Amino acid sequence: MTNFVPIFPLGIVVYPGEQLNLHIFEPRYKQLISECVAENKLFGIPTVLENKLGEWGTLVRVQKVSKTYENGEMDIETEGLSIFKVLEVVKSIPDKLYSGAIVHYPENVEGRGNPNLMQKLISNIRDLHKLLKLEKSFKKPDELLISYDVAHHAGLSLQEEYELLGLMHELQRQEYLKRHLAKVLPVLAEMELLKEKVKLNGHFKNLSSLDFEL
Repeated sequence: MTNFVPIFPLGIVVYPGEQLNLHIFEPRYKQLISECVAENKLFGIPTVLENKLGEWGTLVRVQKVSKTYENGEMDIETEGLSIFKVLEVVKSIPDKLYSGAIVHYPENVEGRGNPNLMQKLISNIRDLHKLLKLEKSFKKPDELLISYDVAHHAGLSLQEEYELLGLMHELQRQEYLKRHLAKVLPVLAEMELLKEKVKLNGHFKNLSSLDFEL
């Protein structure tokens, strides 16, 4: 399926099902969001990488305007819906301050993928948080989690999050996260061990003398 959507380019990756809060302050996006709310329209958030508009993005719905300021700025709550690929950017739209794009929605296989692999990923992500001394919780029971629910918690760079956005099968996304965690966890574990060794240096140590003759 191909259609036209107004776009709100941002330097982030939004996944389907993700809840995202935004503060709207630019005139063009105040216009965009006001129209989306009034006309129950959707808009797209294509990812900006290194000041360039990426070809992948996510269709988003405004769920709620949580606050409206006197100057017209807004705090909004949104939800990611589906992934699109930008075919053509429409920079100028009559009577509009914002831009748009002709987009295509590729078939995206979601589902559970490999449930056993997913459970391993969740365990590894919790190990990652433990090493980083972070406390985070997921908003769903473990058995309902999919790759989109945990990707932002796995320590991916923006580029890596974007690469995962372009994978159109749940098993591919799970394998991507598996490779990433297999790469970073040993490095972090080694760094944690090194930190513990460094802490010992410079401290008085209560060591028993060895019983041997000089």
